[in-house]
Amino acid sequence: MTDLTEIAPRTSYDPRLTNEDLAPLQKQSWSAYNIFAFWMSDVHSVGGYLTAGSLFALGLTSWQVFVCLIAGICIVQFFCNLVAKPSQLAGVPYPVISRVSFGVRGANIAAIIRGLIAVAWYGVQTFLAAAALNIVFLKFWPGLAPWADVTQHGFLGLSVLGYAGFAILWVAQAALFWRGMETIRKFIDLAGPAVYVTMMLLCGYLLVKADFSIDLNLSDHRLSGWATVGTMLGAIALVVSYFSGPMLNFGDFSRYGKSFAAVKKGNLWGLPLNFIFFSLLTVVTAAATVPVYGQLITDPIQTVERIGSTFAIVLGAATFVTATVGINIVANFISPAFDFSNVSPQRISWRMGGMIAAVGSVLLTPWNWYNNDTAIHYTLGILGALIGPLFGILIADFYLIRKQKLVVDDMFTMDEDGEYYYSKGYNPSAVKAVIAAGLLSVASVLVPRWIDAGLWISDYSWFIGCGAGFAAYSVLAKRANVAGSGRAGVPQQVA
Repeated sequence: MTDLTEIAPRTSYDPRLTNEDLAPLQKQSWSAYNIFAFWMSDVHSVGGYLTAGSLFALGLTSWQVFVCLIAGICIVQFFCNLVAKPSQLAGVPYPVISRVSFGVRGANIAAIIRGLIAVAWYGVQTFLAAAALNIVFLKFWPGLAPWADVTQHGFLGLSVLGYAGFAILWVAQAALFWRGMETIRKFIDLAGPAVYVTMMLLCGYLLVKADFSIDLNLSDHRLSGWATVGTMLGAIALVVSYFSGPMLNFGDFSRYGKSFAAVKKGNLWGLPLNFIFFSLLTVVTAAATVPVYGQLITDPIQTVERIGSTFAIVLGAATFVTATVGINIVANFISPAFDFSNVSPQRISWRMGGMIAAVGSVLLTPWNWYNNDTAIHYTLGILGALIGPLFGILIADFYLIRKQKLVVDDMFTMDEDGEYYYSKGYNPSAVKAVIAAGLLSVASVLVPRWIDAGLWISDYSWFIGCGAGFAAYSVLAKRANVAGSGRAGVPQQVA
């Protein structure tokens, strides 16, 4: 039985730790469908399509790619169920639930790391959506072509038309976010199914053009023996790593679930079942580009651009813009909004936190960053490697150390008798664990690059970090008797 403590409630929450966005929800109303729609918005994106398509370059056959995609997403579902439970029970977002393991102030360590990753990806996804939008501009107004050439009309690495498309998408996403979570929920409820309709139309169109004659063996080289096994394991790890960001802060959304059972059901439909169909569409659509266009195209924007019909191009571009806006909002806007608000709740609201992230995404000039393989590898590799340790610590603390007992009131107090208050402002066990595990996981990304050998290790940086964080925190927290006394150390009643 899971314990959610409600004994001896405090008369008020400390304003240094509280605002209306971070406080426990009074009403949790999201159904399994809302969670399912969340995952549809997260999966149905240009990035998701490219990730699935990129597995063919590894030398895997279509059925092997399909197996890797499904195995990876099942792992994601398992971990999402684990991280969803504490936030759903307490009704609080990821940075607040991180106070349980890191301390009421130390949680900012976990929040800022996750927030910075989201800011980086927010800019990249907006840039990708703008590329699809610019296709429509050039289709209707070919005279704009010189303005799409950065060498003729551009600055800081982006063309004038590129800036226009980026600005339009930036403003549109900010306006949607500013309307609040209820509007966002309605948007993602519709966006995921709408993308499916267009993807099926695109797939059907290409199959008809190919006379339904396609070859699902898309790789130009073949693997055998242990090389196949190793490559498939690496591909599975790639799928998990792709979802590692939304997986870590899934509590930002599971907190709205009406029950944990509803969240689990939504995860089942939204992850393995939804992803199976998405993967089939991706593989078949990519396979159909070979006979139709004479080459394998794994970028859906390029596929749509090859279609001669103006209507098809507009519909396809609009759909991929919608899909990218969907994933950007749920994965890269809401997360830093909560994360940055957690730093100073009275000065930074949820909306202000989101706008800080949006402005930061522009200052990064993501078009330059995304087109620089070295920069994107090192930046995302290092930040992404830190997601694993944070995840491992959160899970170890809630399930192993705290035995699923939470004192919700103490997440919002600086009183010295608070369960999650530490004299240094943070839980030393969590900080030591994230440093030790972080160094190990970051090394798994950097060292192979430096010595130009053993590159396969970096594929597993998330697993290395998660396992090391879980193990290190478990040992350190038990030695420090983290949950041995205080309000969480006594038997509690189920709320």
